[in-house]
Amino acid sequence: MSSEAPAAAESRVSATEQVKAFIAGGFGGVCAVLVGHPFDLTKTRLQTAGPGVYKGAVDVVKKTVAKDGITGLYRGMVPPLLGVTPIFAMSFWAYDASKQLIYAVTPNRESQALSVPELAAAGFMSAVPTTLVTAPVERAKVLLQVQGQGGAEAKYKGVADVIKHLYREGGIRSIFRGTGATLARDGPGSAAYFATYEVTKKFLTPAGASPSELNLGAIIMAGGTAGVAMWSLAIPPDVIKSRIQSAPTGTYSGMLDCVRKTIAADGVRALWKGFGPAMARAFPANAATFLGVEASRKVLDGLF
Repeated sequence: MSSEAPAAAESRVSATEQVKAFIAGGFGGVCAVLVGHPFDLTKTRLQTAGPGVYKGAVDVVKKTVAKDGITGLYRGMVPPLLGVTPIFAMSFWAYDASKQLIYAVTPNRESQALSVPELAAAGFMSAVPTTLVTAPVERAKVLLQVQGQGGAEAKYKGVADVIKHLYREGGIRSIFRGTGATLARDGPGSAAYFATYEVTKKFLTPAGASPSELNLGAIIMAGGTAGVAMWSLAIPPDVIKSRIQSAPTGTYSGMLDCVRKTIAADGVRALWKGFGPAMARAFPANAATFLGVEASRKVLDGLF
């Protein structure tokens, strides 16, 4: 009985920590969307528009505002805002669970601190379950973001209308189109994201202080740097994901076909479309994400 008690207590602590990670991740995601959505819309429109539609990121913003007003920059925000809580909640929960898994499979480790490769592995693993939520949300978001560009008529009235049309068009498979490209983006991206955050935050923590303490400057800098690291890797697969998810059914037979046709039509540089807006968004949005995560985690630690 006594030998089982510590294990049971440890299990309860682990479960509690994972619940906190889930809630804090969701809160951080809301912060990310509120700060970063206009940048994301600009990126997506640059990635999916035909040649000559826009001269650059500033032109996207100018034309969007001229046509739809400032609120046009927040078109398509409902899908990520509705989906961001489970997406980020699952991402931070899965990252926490992946770290615990690494500890479990390395019982005789010399250091309790995870190495950079181990942090990256935990980050990569966190993307696998998260993709199941991310892919359909991204599919709806992209379709809402690109409609109306180039003078085209708006086809969808909102999120529910997008999902209804997609299901009628091709069932569940249509709703989840682009899942492979989403994982290709988020696997390496999450590996860089979490590892960079942990390493940068530790580096910026003053001597004698703990990285777990709420140091706003370190959190903002580390979170922003993590976002830049992630998007430095993620742009090419993100371009492919956006094109697959926004194209009419049958346009591409898969990721490789999309890569081949994109390069043939627009050159290799097309794989980096949207790099500017993505980089402009990366720092503030992800600084807001980790600030939201860390601040809410601090509150949760005080509650239970």
